[in-house]
Amino acid sequence: MASQAAVSLTNLRIGCVKYLNARPLIHGWRGPVTLDHPAALCRSLARGELDVALVSSVEFLRNPIYQVVEGVSISSDGPVYSVVVAHAGAISDLDEIELDPAAETSVNLLRCLLSESRLSPRFVRRSTTPLGAHHARLLIGDQAIRFREQYSGLFKFWDLGEQWRRLTSLPFVYALWLVRPEVANVQKIADTLRSLRDANLSRLNDLIAKEKNPEFCRRYYRKHLRFSFGAREQEGLRMFQTLCEKHGLIPKRALKLELT
Repeated sequence: MASQAAVSLTNLRIGCVKYLNARPLIHGWRGPVTLDHPAALCRSLARGELDVALVSSVEFLRNPIYQVVEGVSISSDGPVYSVVVAHAGAISDLDEIELDPAAETSVNLLRCLLSESRLSPRFVRRSTTPLGAHHARLLIGDQAIRFREQYSGLFKFWDLGEQWRRLTSLPFVYALWLVRPEVANVQKIADTLRSLRDANLSRLNDLIAKEKNPEFCRRYYRKHLRFSFGAREQEGLRMFQTLCEKHGLIPKRALKLELT
């Protein structure tokens, strides 16, 4: 566990999701960064193996001990493109959905969306059943992007960001910067992370030009993703909490956003 004393930025144990969507929030960080999948980062942050991490928003909802970096998130206000259910038939005909083992927030979002639609397919972690009329697969992050590029003509893609927007008329928050409660110099850390985000967004074209598929990244960053955490994103997060509680996915509790 981190010391009660202030942690210098150079010694900060910082983690970040290893997906394309996080690049504008972490590119240029001066120091080592643990890059991993959402589920692994959530576990590491909860165990105190990291001081700060860009992790699944559901980690805050189920374990609200953290301080949240104000103004920064990975969100969408409509189709997100990279959080989808790949399916061949109608969503209402599905018997089974295979879950991405790296997913955290997206699994709970999917459960909420299906429950609100009065649909109840089985969820499995591993399956040898091929995608078909009754078996689908939840895909997130870069894996979802690659799958869509490879199989765009063979399958349909139920975009969870789009479905959330239709259900609530609100943005959906996938990831937040969370800071462990024992970390002391939180304001400096938060200011640095906000400045890094602002700098990367101000030169987003330069960042895009370094990617393997700049044309796609231009659409992805500018059309599908948001990197703010303002009043509407906070309202969306609270609505997500409400639905997770309604469907028994997290305990009921008062949510107090400790923004810094």
